[in-house]
Amino acid sequence: MTVHSGGCHCGNIRLSFSTTLDPAGLEIRACQCSFCTRHGSRAAADPNGRLAISVENRAELQVYRFGLRTADYLLCRECGVYVAAIAGDGAEARAIVIVNALDDREQFSREPIPVRYDAETREQRLARRRSAWMPVEVRGMT
Repeated sequence: MTVHSGGCHCGNIRLSFSTTLDPAGLEIRACQCSFCTRHGSRAAADPNGRLAISVENRAELQVYRFGLRTADYLLCRECGVYVAAIAGDGAEARAIVIVNALDDREQFSREPIPVRYDAETREQRLARRRSAWMPVEVRGMT
């Protein structure tokens, strides 16, 4: 596995995205919801990979939920960077990484695919995330 590191601008949230996939060929999604478009989000996941998130100061982590309230969107309160989204809890938790928050983001050069999920039901959204998002380990959020 190759590890792609990153995090927020101030360093409070650190990311470690492990994958065997070539970053230049990895599918990048550009969700068209109002939250993601306002953040210029480019999201990626490898269901066979893994994302590790480490939070140094929990007080500086903003967890935001909206819409169907099926995922936690992680932002740094200090520098404002959107780094990842997590759906589910514990061993069942799955995540996407925001490519723009990775140190080697330029290697993820595939043109983002615009996606819309507005028509999904809550159950459809959770099922899609379970199958398409990757396992995640989080340290420092509790």
